[in-house]
Amino acid sequence: MKIALDPTPFHHTHKLLEFPAVAAELGFKYLQMTPHPDFIPFFNHPKADDELVKKMGKACKDAGVEIASILPVLRWSGPDEDAREAAVRYWKRAIQIAVDLGVKTMNTEFSGRPEKAEESERAFYRSMEELVPIIEREGIEVLIDPHPDDFVEDGLQAIRTIRGINSKNFGLVYVASHTFHMNQPPLEIMRAAGDMLRLVHVSDTMDHKRSNGLRYITNPPGNAVRVHQHLKIGDGDVNWNEFFGGLKEIGFLDNPKTVMCSSVFAENETNKESSIYQLKTINQFLSNVSK
Repeated sequence: MKIALDPTPFHHTHKLLEFPAVAAELGFKYLQMTPHPDFIPFFNHPKADDELVKKMGKACKDAGVEIASILPVLRWSGPDEDAREAAVRYWKRAIQIAVDLGVKTMNTEFSGRPEKAEESERAFYRSMEELVPIIEREGIEVLIDPHPDDFVEDGLQAIRTIRGINSKNFGLVYVASHTFHMNQPPLEIMRAAGDMLRLVHVSDTMDHKRSNGLRYITNPPGNAVRVHQHLKIGDGDVNWNEFFGGLKEIGFLDNPKTVMCSSVFAENETNKESSIYQLKTINQFLSNVSK
């Protein structure tokens, strides 16, 4: 298993090509490249040209850090057909960037709309018709997260939807911070996913369903909002013994291709300290489940 750093908390303090050195300084051997204005921004065409991609590869080599995964977030399930077609074009460029960097794992979101679930699912599978042959040809794995406020939020439904693609190159992302939106306990989802689960994000969150659903209050009542955080391990309500124990049970921790990414977004002001804490705490849990 590869333990990677999500450099999002360093976007405001470091430039894109500095991320590999930052990861190495903090003790990480791997990076997960998430949306960045100079690389693959949210919802728009990738901005990294071939020259910048080469510079990123060199920066990784110089730092002794590898890119474990690349995470585009594009509207490939958008119910608006123009946006969907554009997202497919953007995906093709993102795939080429991954190939040029020697990265075999990409992860993403379903990127549709919950109020238009049927339309979004149709758009999703329409995009798959064009992208699956390219992804299979390049030997890329694409892993998908049922993100809050998406047309698939339920953990088991996400597995069904991914299975419907009918390609071994697709699998599931489990984001610990989305635990309380997925409707089933982590262990149930992990057991159902089995080897479809190939990437996890490690960050904590509070259970918004506690206190009779009044832990978070939005006005006016009944707003269709989704609340979660990306906190340090131990600052929320995720059952980490179940999380790590479940990953051990399904063989995730012993698979050299799987990725575990630290993704704390709530503490930019302590980005280095939080990242060091995350790596240390992850390794403590890994040691405990291996005994």
